[in-house]
Amino acid sequence: MNMQSKRAVRKKQRKAGEPQVVTRAVTHIRLAEANVGKLSALDALASVYLELCQQYIALFCTIEQPNKLRDPLYLTSLSERWHRVAIMQSAGVAQSWRSNRARAEQDHQDALEAYQEELKAYREQQTRGTLKDGEKAIKVPKAPVWREWNVPILREWCIQANVNVAKLEPSDDSSFSYWLTMSTLDKGHPIKIPVKLAPYHKAVLQDRKINSSVQLNKRDGAWWLTLSYDELVASKTAPGALVVGIDVGIANFITTSTSKHYGTMHGKIRQRHKRDREKRRRKAKLRACLKKKGVNKLPSTSSRSGQRLIRHTKQTINQAVNACFTDPDHEGAQFAYEQLSVASMRFKARSMNAYLRASNLAHLPKQIQWNAQKRGVLATPVKSAYSSQECSVCHYTHRDNRPDQQTFCCRVCGLQAHADHNASVNIARRVGDTQVRACTDRTAIKALLMKRHEQWKERHGKAVTPPVKRRTSRRSSRLI
Repeated sequence: MNMQSKRAVRKKQRKAGEPQVVTRAVTHIRLAEANVGKLSALDALASVYLELCQQYIALFCTIEQPNKLRDPLYLTSLSERWHRVAIMQSAGVAQSWRSNRARAEQDHQDALEAYQEELKAYREQQTRGTLKDGEKAIKVPKAPVWREWNVPILREWCIQANVNVAKLEPSDDSSFSYWLTMSTLDKGHPIKIPVKLAPYHKAVLQDRKINSSVQLNKRDGAWWLTLSYDELVASKTAPGALVVGIDVGIANFITTSTSKHYGTMHGKIRQRHKRDREKRRRKAKLRACLKKKGVNKLPSTSSRSGQRLIRHTKQTINQAVNACFTDPDHEGAQFAYEQLSVASMRFKARSMNAYLRASNLAHLPKQIQWNAQKRGVLATPVKSAYSSQECSVCHYTHRDNRPDQQTFCCRVCGLQAHADHNASVNIARRVGDTQVRACTDRTAIKALLMKRHEQWKERHGKAVTPPVKRRTSRRSSRLI
């Protein structure tokens, strides 16, 4: 089988209903049984390897497109096989960076289009000079600013080695579980690192075929090994299964179209975030004072409590996603979630921006996708533009449909519902919506929704759209 046929097989997409292969990782295997000489050789290898990876990452992010099969370019003391491994790892990092940047750039374009709409509405209101019944005053919109992404820098020691440079072999004549044979900078003199598995690792890997590729990480002066194995997961989603829409937010991490809420950022987590933010601000002031006095070594603004808060927030998100997928009401259903980009989200208040970053909303879509894969459930990402402003009954789309964070009140048909539940219903309906999928920007999506609204008015004999009078809200920040 030639290289092109291998690529064709690798890129073959799984059809609906077919089982899929899920790669699971076995982490926290400490290489504590190796002697100092072997660890020193591994440190020397990692130092040269990561320096070469950083050069190729800069090349693939700024000049060339990521190419795992690129010919070697830079001079190094590594062998040809290690050079190839470095190119492959760098190409993977650069490809992920380029994909995330392209997604953020598209979100920035959507934000610019939303800004143009807000600016147009503001100018029309200023031209009239008076407000209509039930209309609130529009503040001057703030134009979004694009911040160019920096080239990623490898700060953590990580080696993704394949069988050409690192070979894992079972040990039958010693107290160790495996021997990891690795080539080093000294050509022809590989090192054999003993690997001792804990009872937990042995139970997980029992009757499993370990993949040939391994990953080595160095944290707090110690080397750790990560193994992986493939598991075939059968699809549990039947054709034509009920679609459950998932709306993501801060007040409720997950809100489904079945009127259920899972997880929240409010409560104790929010109080902890406020204390952590105040601590960071005090440390920032201290850094500024010391820097003004000429102190070279400045204290860090991070803290152990802040790191624990991040882990606790992600753990709360994981619990919310697990509760959503294991809910008996969602058994046999498929899910639809919004394509969320937190990098382009901005509030007018700095405190809300800090609260948004602390919520780790970007972790939610990844966790939803992973839970769907490991459970064999179909989960489809859909375009979420105007899902929070569109009425799920008449399709009327306007920002005034949301008078506050939790309430949705349609100005045409008078529908009143929870704002997140209304958005989740719209997200569920967009699965298989070829017209929404064909839209290239937010303007096209809004034009399509307003066209559907006009069709709804014709069916119900409503030629004129009377505005629904409502109480003016004091909140003017952008809603999630």
